[in-house]
Amino acid sequence: MTGSGRLRWWIAAAVCLGAVAWLLGAGLTSNIQYFRTASEAVAARVDDGARTLRLAGAVVPGTEQQTAAGVDFDVTDGTATVTVHHLGAEPELFTSGAPVVCEGHWERDVFVSDRILIKHGSDYRPPAVAP
Repeated sequence: MTGSGRLRWWIAAAVCLGAVAWLLGAGLTSNIQYFRTASEAVAARVDDGARTLRLAGAVVPGTEQQTAAGVDFDVTDGTATVTVHHLGAEPELFTSGAPVVCEGHWERDVFVSDRILIKHGSDYRPPAVAP
């Protein structure tokens, strides 16, 4: 192989490796779902504005109140507590003390959610279905 042939091979290999790295990076970052704990969300509230984000924490027992539009409740991470105004029906597994991830945005000091995800451990068993 001549010097120019070797150089072309190295350039082609570098371009291919760069393309693969870019595809992997773009694919992985678009599929990662980030969330903020209640403390992180409160600390970044001013910077977030009305941007959609995910808030994680546990439902504070005794704070759930049904409303005409959905449910209001508090979420905590043990350090900070956030009032959540959820629009729509809550998931079936939504209970007092449940670990949740709420998707929504800030409206002043209240987090307005339109989606609640229930977090559960690997030992989750779905409810039995009657035959």
